Amino acid sequence: MCGIVGIVGFTPVNQSIYDALTVLQHRGQDAAGIVTIDANNCFRLRKANGLVKDVFEMRHMQRLQGNMGIGHVRYPTAGGSTASEAQPFYVNSPYGITLAHNGNLTNAHELKKKIFEVARRHINTTSDSEVLLNILASELDNFRHYPLKPDDVFTSVRNTHKLIRGAYACVAMIIGHGMLAFRDPNGIRPLVIGKRTLDDGRIEHMVASESVALDTLGFDFMRDVEPGEAVYVTEQGQMFTQQCADNPKNHPCLFEYVYFARPDSFMNKISVYSARVRMGKTLGEKIAREWDDLDIDVVIPIPETSCDIALEIARILDKPYRQGFVKNRYVGRTFIMPGQQARRQSVRRKLNANRAEFRDKCVLLVDDSIVRGTTSEQIVEMAREAGAKKVYLASAAPEVRFPNVYGIDMPSANELIAHGREVDEIAKIIGADALIFQDLGDLIDAVRDDNQDIQQFECSVFDGIYVTKDIDQNYLDYLDSLRNDDVKADIDHHNAENLELYNEG
Repeated sequence: MCGIVGIVGFTPVNQSIYDALTVLQHRGQDAAGIVTIDANNCFRLRKANGLVKDVFEMRHMQRLQGNMGIGHVRYPTAGGSTASEAQPFYVNSPYGITLAHNGNLTNAHELKKKIFEVARRHINTTSDSEVLLNILASELDNFRHYPLKPDDVFTSVRNTHKLIRGAYACVAMIIGHGMLAFRDPNGIRPLVIGKRTLDDGRIEHMVASESVALDTLGFDFMRDVEPGEAVYVTEQGQMFTQQCADNPKNHPCLFEYVYFARPDSFMNKISVYSARVRMGKTLGEKIAREWDDLDIDVVIPIPETSCDIALEIARILDKPYRQGFVKNRYVGRTFIMPGQQARRQSVRRKLNANRAEFRDKCVLLVDDSIVRGTTSEQIVEMAREAGAKKVYLASAAPEVRFPNVYGIDMPSANELIAHGREVDEIAKIIGADALIFQDLGDLIDAVRDDNQDIQQFECSVFDGIYVTKDIDQNYLDYLDSLRNDDVKADIDHHNAENLELYNEG
């Protein structure tokens, strides 16, 4: 999961892209990057590991000149996590193209070989985003006239769709032309577009992973980029759009609404906040219906995603809602931290129990989801240490039983605590006196309530159904090998050595 942004304007965009990335920081904390095109038609690039506020210093911002640019915050799912893997990537031919990508290509390995053998293009990292960029560049290179016409750009995207598989929301810039954004034919990863009218009547355009980035910069939300659609905005600010997929379907990722997206975002015409409130309603009703024997004194969220969910559960159950955990806001989101050891060590640094809310009480803890179970186990333990008599745990999402292949770093099946286990066994492992999961049908209904046109969500982590229909056990084994922490460490070491040699040269 990553966050992307792109702006075509008539004033410098460096500060605006920086501000947008800070708003999208929750989507990736591993690395950040911005690239602009200056007045001399040259790329100005800064990218490095770290949070947005740490990657960009004043000297970097001053060099990021230009009225058009794209940005990225990275959350690694496969491969390495060194600075060489940070986005955006760029190629010099044709024209000069740079690209940032959110998602995961499920056929990246075979495409990398094809790119080298057919197009003679070398991929320097393990990132599928670099593969995607080179596929797009190769398609654009088929047009020998200059400048490119909008139809040429759309034809290139159409041919790219035919070659690549998986989930992808992309934003790119072509020197001498403009900004291009496109979304996969299943609409798995989110992408929205907005505009801002200047005092002199000129219109600036912006694309981003979430609508909240538009809000922050004063851009008016126009709409979601449709599945399979491409949006092309020229340097002069003219916008063109075209559907570039043969059979697009809208299958947005269900887990976006459970965990990743900010509550103040709208995606696929759905309010994330409203969806989470409805998750609390359906889960609260299930607890009242099926778990009425639980002696609950207080409802406590595990901050922050579950706060709105827990508040609605408390209302349904007519129980007090209390903030029993105090969050250290300077520790990142544990689910998207690279490496199991980092995730484990950060839990107690991130949360501290308010003993007054736990002492001698039977507490219902509410979380958005349970993936590995590491965090849940430690939090239940913290609640008991704080004096709780009974600790019940409710999850706003169903059991996560299957790996994700579309850009979320959900590990191999044997690392998922719910894989192959019944609820009672999971409860025993994490130490809870009772464990309640949301039903998948209820979760889908809670999210879809704002947009009944969505017929199917991408919810493979819950049901094992992969909407691209190209996933088998061989691919899952291959992906598992890329996500292994030891493998990532080896890749990072190799990339670091290459980067050092490059810098020395």
